[in-house]
Amino acid sequence: MSAAMAGAVDLSALKSRADAAGRAASQPAPANGDGGTAGQQNPAVIDVTEATFQAEVVERSLQVPVVVDLWATWCGPCKQLSPVLEKLAAEAGGAWVLAKIDVDANPRIAQLFQVQSVPTVIAIAGGQPVEAFAGAQPEPQIRQWIGALLDALRDQLPGIRAAEQGAAAAEEPAEEPEDPRFTAAEDALERGDFAAAEAAYQQILDAEPNNELAKAALVQVRFSARAENADPSAIERGDAAPEDVDAQLAAADAELAVQRVEEAFDRLVRTVKNTGGDERNRVREHLVEMFDLFPDGDERVTAARRKLASALF
Repeated sequence: MSAAMAGAVDLSALKSRADAAGRAASQPAPANGDGGTAGQQNPAVIDVTEATFQAEVVERSLQVPVVVDLWATWCGPCKQLSPVLEKLAAEAGGAWVLAKIDVDANPRIAQLFQVQSVPTVIAIAGGQPVEAFAGAQPEPQIRQWIGALLDALRDQLPGIRAAEQGAAAAEEPAEEPEDPRFTAAEDALERGDFAAAEAAYQQILDAEPNNELAKAALVQVRFSARAENADPSAIERGDAAPEDVDAQLAAADAELAVQRVEEAFDRLVRTVKNTGGDERNRVREHLVEMFDLFPDGDERVTAARRKLASALF
């Protein structure tokens, strides 16, 4: 049907009548249930008459496809098809427009398209009919038909891609407003005021103990403060005093500060093995805090966790 129609219908035949009637001429919108919801409720659905056909269908089709729904109030299948078309038009975000035309009120349009039965659906693009089907169709089939139509015309009609890009942008989640508590903590961190940053993050955790972002940030701040004051000679002192827990913790911080990650982990695992009670728990907690400085799945952390479990049990 569409192949025979393409290029064979002169849509300009209605232009003189439309000009005479003036753009202000309009047909009363159909009541709900006589062909679907009123077009004014949805900008992607418009009620078209002979007087508005040129502007609303032909000219609009130069930007996006216009799907013409030719229907009648007495037509049962029309009442099934029109709501489906309106729903799909609303979902399209302006990538195509549905033009609803009552054939009884606008017989010249029906004659122009040589409509023999309703409902008849005709796609207009670039001012010409390009696709069509007759009769009520199931929604999946109509979706496929419209999808193929848009794919075929996307590079020809600029409005399709623009509408699709706009719809995609609208679906992007809006940025959440910044939490002033985190902003204050980050500002303190940028100033190098680790004590103030730690206090700010701790205040968040006091109010929200399960705030994972604050937990991770607090670990980072505490280590940053230690790393800034890390003394490279602490590594030598730790090597010389393996029984001194404070020396081992300081040496591990110094190693981590210079990216000697495995050495820092191994040092504290050995210290866990060689200590007990509160001291052992203190070293374990220090090591676990170090693990939290790294992203999930870091192989060095995975290996160190296995070694720590072996040392503990």
